[in-house]
Amino acid sequence: MPRPMIALLGAAAIAEALLFNTAFSALGTLFDYPDILRRPAAEVLQAFAAGGPRLILAWYAFALSAILMMPLTIGLALSGGTASPWRLGAAMLGAVAGTVQAIGLVRWVFAVPMLAALPGDQAQAFLVLNQWGGLGIGEHLGYLFTAFFLAAMAVATWQDGARVAPVLALTSAGLVVVGSFEGIALALGGDGGMLGLATVAGYVAFSLWLVLTGIGLISAARQ
Repeated sequence: MPRPMIALLGAAAIAEALLFNTAFSALGTLFDYPDILRRPAAEVLQAFAAGGPRLILAWYAFALSAILMMPLTIGLALSGGTASPWRLGAAMLGAVAGTVQAIGLVRWVFAVPMLAALPGDQAQAFLVLNQWGGLGIGEHLGYLFTAFFLAAMAVATWQDGARVAPVLALTSAGLVVVGSFEGIALALGGDGGMLGLATVAGYVAFSLWLVLTGIGLISAARQ
């Protein structure tokens, strides 16, 4: 891969981490996300309607971070000197992870605003949409494929001689896998609070991995 492309890929990895965390922070400020999702559906819809266009744009930015993850993970996976089976697998897993997370997140941009604007009680419709598109597709499947991508990248980069990044990737993968079962716990009538904390910690580690990987690629392009 040409050096300018390697540097661009490194910058994109850092930008992805910044976009994801900026959007997440904005949702926390504007919508008390993710804690608000544990409140009654009617209250969630009321808070969403009160958020207005700024909240919808924040959700779009969050969804965009998942959309951009598709080409980014493919690029990161194939940026090594050799296209090993682990890297090829990581490329496919990363693309799937970005796809399913984007599918789950865009419901907040295109479907939830309609529910919040409709007259009458739309709580049941929101619950069904959230369980299927959010917990099922976006979170459970999205988290699992993200973890699988990170695990494959950890093996690939360990084989290349890296040590810090693979450990960070495996740590993130493990935490995200644990967090992916929050939806299962809720579906079984349990409390997924601690599992949700594992997800947050896992994505913090994922963000650090993206930044570390991006810095490494930029440094390699300058040599």
